[in-house]
Amino acid sequence: MSRRPHFLQPLLKRSAGPLVLRIEGRPEPVATTLEGAFDSATRKKGLLGRDGLPAGTALIIAPCNLVHTFAMHFPIDLIFAARDGRVLKIKPAVPARRIAGAWGAFATIEMAAGSAGRADVKVGDRLMLDTPPDHVPRDARAASTR
Repeated sequence: MSRRPHFLQPLLKRSAGPLVLRIEGRPEPVATTLEGAFDSATRKKGLLGRDGLPAGTALIIAPCNLVHTFAMHFPIDLIFAARDGRVLKIKPAVPARRIAGAWGAFATIEMAAGSAGRADVKVGDRLMLDTPPDHVPRDARAASTR
């Protein structure tokens, strides 16, 4: 993936630990399970071959500004975000056999249909990755058991 800074960099660290996707300034997460598709093979595959996507799960495809839903078996919400995490476009409940994209998008976030609406994601919001509020870092757990 590009070496220029972007909001997804915490996902690229091997020691990242659990992360959630949320909107800057809001405590509740947009997604609590994150899957990354950052190389050619995983970007091409996307959600193909799946029968659904669990609630709270997001497939984050980057770099990506255009996706298709050919051969998909379920509708999905699409959130297109800029390099800084700013939401550029939202396409809710995109059915099979469609193409959607956004000029200037760096990442496409795919979620189960209705997820973006339930999380109240709006164009202009800034998405960010954060540790879950109940997550205790590995170093702190080791120190508490001594």
